[in-house]
Order: sequence, then C-alpha cells, then structure tokens
Amino acid sequence: MASDTLELSAWELSAKIRSGELQAEDHICILFDHIKKIESKIKSYISIDEEGAINQAKALDKKVKAGDKVGKLCGVGIAIKDNICTLNLRTTCGSRMLENYVSPFDATVIERIKHEDGIIVGKTNMDEFAMGSSTEHSYFGSTHNPWDISRVPGGSSGGSAASIAAQEATLALGGDTGGSIRCPSSFCGVTGIKTTYGLVSRYGMVSYANSLEQIGPIAKNVRDCSLMLEVIAGYDRRDSTSVKDKTEEYTKALGGGIDNLKIGIPKEFYAEGIDPAVEDSVLEAVSKIEGAYKVSSNELSLERVADALPAYYIIAMSEASSNLARYDGVRYGFRIEDKTYDWSTVFGKDREMGFGQEVKRRIILGTFALSAGYYDQFYLKAQKIRTLIVEDFTRAFKKVDVLVTPTMPILPFKIGEKISDPIQMYLCDVDTVPINLAGLPSISIPCGFKRGLPVGLQLIAPPFREDLLIKVASAFEQTLKVNKTPKLE
Repeated sequence: MASDTLELSAWELSAKIRSGELQAEDHICILFDHIKKIESKIKSYISIDEEGAINQAKALDKKVKAGDKVGKLCGVGIAIKDNICTLNLRTTCGSRMLENYVSPFDATVIERIKHEDGIIVGKTNMDEFAMGSSTEHSYFGSTHNPWDISRVPGGSSGGSAASIAAQEATLALGGDTGGSIRCPSSFCGVTGIKTTYGLVSRYGMVSYANSLEQIGPIAKNVRDCSLMLEVIAGYDRRDSTSVKDKTEEYTKALGGGIDNLKIGIPKEFYAEGIDPAVEDSVLEAVSKIEGAYKVSSNELSLERVADALPAYYIIAMSEASSNLARYDGVRYGFRIEDKTYDWSTVFGKDREMGFGQEVKRRIILGTFALSAGYYDQFYLKAQKIRTLIVEDFTRAFKKVDVLVTPTMPILPFKIGEKISDPIQMYLCDVDTVPINLAGLPSISIPCGFKRGLPVGLQLIAPPFREDLLIKVASAFEQTLKVNKTPKLE
C-alpha cells in the first residue's frame, strides 16, 4: 500500500483523493514515513513541515467529505526550492547568510499552489543562492543522487530533482537561471521545464540574476509537469517582467500526433567535450521518434552558441553582484556577534562569513565586470552577444519546429570531483545557458541510461510555445518508455 501510494503520479493521486478512494492524510503520513527512512542518504531537504502538511491534508479530507470543490493539486505533496519565499517556513537559499530567514509572505507560485490544494512538504536543498551545478555549494551540505549516492544530483535545484527521483515528493518547484531545473532533472532521471521568460511570476523568488531566472516544475513525467505549469503560469501585476495573455491549458497539449514535425539537431551542442555515451543516447532517441512518427530531423548551426557560456557568466555574475549587495547583516541576514567593530568592518565580516566561497567568487567577478573601464569591454559586449544568440535561435525556428540536444554533456559526476575547479563546473552548463540567454522554453526528459546513470534529452521551442514543447516531449516519453525508479531502502 505504501509503495503503491508513493509511485502514483500527481494526476492519479489527486484523482484518488478527490474521489475519496484515498485519504490525503494517509498519503501524507506515508510520504513522511518514507522521507524519514531515506532522507539521511539523499539529503533533499533543508526544512520539512510535517505538522503543517498533515494539518493541510486533514483540512482537505474534510472538504472532500463535505462535497466541497477541491483544486487540481488536491493532496499532492510538493517540494519547494529554498529560494522561493514561503510564509511561516524558512527560506535560506542554501546560505548561512539567510539561515534563519522566514519570509512574511508567500511567493505568487506558492499562493497558486495552495489555491489548488497542493500540500507543501518542505524546502529543498540547493547551491547557495542558486550558484552551482551540483548542489555541493550549500551551507547545509551536499545532496546525493538517488541513482548513486556517491554522485551529485546536479544543480542548483538538486534537492528538488532528487526529492522526485527518491519519491520524497510527487511534484517540485525549481528555479532555472542557467540550467538549474534541467541539469538536476537530467542527472536524476526526472522531467523538468524551464519556461519562457515572463510566463511564470518571479515575485517571491530570491533574485540571483533577474534577466535570466525562471521558476518551473519538476516531476516524474511530462503530464505532471504540464499540470503544475498550468497552476503556476499566468500574469502577475506584482512582477514587472510577467507577460499578459500567454498562458493556456497545457494539459490539453498532451497526446496527439507529431507527424510532419521538423526537428533541428544543432551541431554546436554535439561538439568537443560531450561524453559519447550521452550523444549516442540522445541520437538513438531521435532515431526512435523518427521510426514512430512521420518526423524529419536535420542538422543545423547556431553559430554564436559557442560564445554563450562566457557571455552568460559575465551577465549572471554582474546581476548577482548587484542583487546580493543588500545582504549586509545590518538590515537582515547573518550578523557577527562581536559588537566592538566599526560599521564598515562589521559589514565586511558579515559578508565574508555569511557567504560561501562560490558566491563570493561570483560577486567579485561581477563587480569587476561592471567597474569603470571594464563595463564596455565585458558586460556590454556580453549583452551584444546575447542579442546575436537570440537572432540565431530565431533563424533556426524558421526552419524547424523544435531543437533536440543533450541536456548535459556528461553523466552525473562524483561528489567532490569538480568542486575545486570552477571552470570545469561552469563548463557543465554549456548546453543549457544559451536557452536562458534567449529567454526560450525548454524541457529535459530522461532518454535512457548509460553505465547505470540517467541521460537527459533537451527539447527547445520558440517563445511561449510550451504547448508544443509538452506535445513533443509527451511523444518522446511514450516512445522511449524510460520510467525506472532507483532502489533506496
């Protein structure tokens, strides 16, 4: 009974609870029992709200019994990345700087989840302030990959993806600045969507790089992702980057044929540095979809993608330098105990001790890129390259409907293997950052296993074509039938 309940998709779970076949309280209790058994191995969560979740479930069961209307996510246990603000539950961003910060409000996406009767299980581990690709840069320790606990789960939303793979939640929210939803989805063998910039409200998301980051769903399958996206997408007057009249019922995009679809294979994503096992798995998946549907695939070139990684890191670090200036230990954040220092010394020591090594590195580099004499040389040039990358994608989508690439160029690596070499860590993002620079939607779905580890396939679509993304991803999912679950107990 317990394992069967945990294996249910969000769709199946909400339907059973809505019909009264399953009690929300029973399911949530089973979920927390499972978390207690395996959390010490995986370390998906920073904070867990067992009491709050059970109380929500009890209230929901009363609504169902009374015949009241319940929401799309009724009774579904949801994990939230710890840089998304939640009322009465810590939002630490994986940092000592915000170790005890409790937001006085819910982010817009949290409000929408609660409105649809989703149950918040807890806040998931992440690279500090979303700066990393492995969830090793967390003040609270590393999260482990459920497929091999000696390996990283990807980052920065590693806790969210690991919680889904390990069945510690049914749905999760992540944030994607340069691949932070898709990277851990690939490494953990789950599905994650990076939405078009402006589709989902960023109000209540702690900012790292405003012009790049988006909140998105992580789930067991495409259908669950589309359900979550349907709930969280939509205009929000509190977010000036939010776009009006671009949302729809994404679940209606599921199923149906994709005959006559034109798939683009951008050769720059299959270049030097890619693990041959990853390349083979992705191209095998394309071959299978060509055999199952009347689709065509053609190689094409995105010439400026080679410049995406340096441009991304200059822009992201520059925005981080500005956004993180507010953390001084005076207004809020970590504060040293010694009261004898003057203000400037306290300010410096608060930031020195409150931030981790990677965050400090990015603040310093971003401040340098924005400084007098270097702004034009670095930041302005990076923004011009960004425009050229947008134009590259625009031209590509005049020839093809979607692009198919590996999500990550390599398989999940060992914990500790790359953390001492920032350049090698940054190179892991080579296949994901171009999409953030262009503000496009993309999805990572599992396409196979190599050496016992998951491989992710990335689909990229034109702006606000999440419906097309979901339709094509669903066809790949049904054709490939990659639905394994790691054995942990």
